[in-house]
Amino acid sequence: MEPWRRLARAEVRFAGEAAVVAGVDEAGRGPLAGPVVAAAVVLDPRSGWDGVNDSKRLSAEAREQVYARVLTGARAFAWSVVGPRSIDALNIRRASLEAMRRAVGRLSVRPDLVLVDGNDRIPDLGCRQEAVISGDARLLSVAAASVVAKVVRDRIMERLDRVWPDYGFARHKGYGTPEHLAALQRFGPCPLHRFSFAPVRVQTLPFIT
Repeated sequence: MEPWRRLARAEVRFAGEAAVVAGVDEAGRGPLAGPVVAAAVVLDPRSGWDGVNDSKRLSAEAREQVYARVLTGARAFAWSVVGPRSIDALNIRRASLEAMRRAVGRLSVRPDLVLVDGNDRIPDLGCRQEAVISGDARLLSVAAASVVAKVVRDRIMERLDRVWPDYGFARHKGYGTPEHLAALQRFGPCPLHRFSFAPVRVQTLPFIT
């Protein structure tokens, strides 16, 4: 069975009688730099969604294809971006949930049920929701949201690489790769970095003699 069919059937079983189901996921909780991006997607599971799968299981090329398909065929979609200073102020968990809340609020249709990837419910959402662990690997609309969030964030990081080219953001997207850590040690953090994250915070501590 094609993955999208399995995901669609699982979502129908999970959602029950809910007429409008939105899947929500985020990208960018782990990086040392850049925003966290959340996406919300409403699909018709009776339509064909060939290629839709958990974003982590797709190549970059396949994600771009699914992204284009979702943007042209979804009943509704939206995303939200929360930047590094807000991440520092809120912490990454709360910033991710805030991005999710904003993304759902920007949908052009009001969902009867929101399926949230992970084990946290979204505070102050104002509609019925269910947190689903590994939802991006289990449910169609959450998988689609994972792809949208990932593609949007990757594009942001590729553009920001032109502003701060010393760090290699276009290649590692802000994750703590050896290349990124070496650049961080050499150049210090830039405004795109999350100063509340330990590898960055260490670079900003003053030397005490």
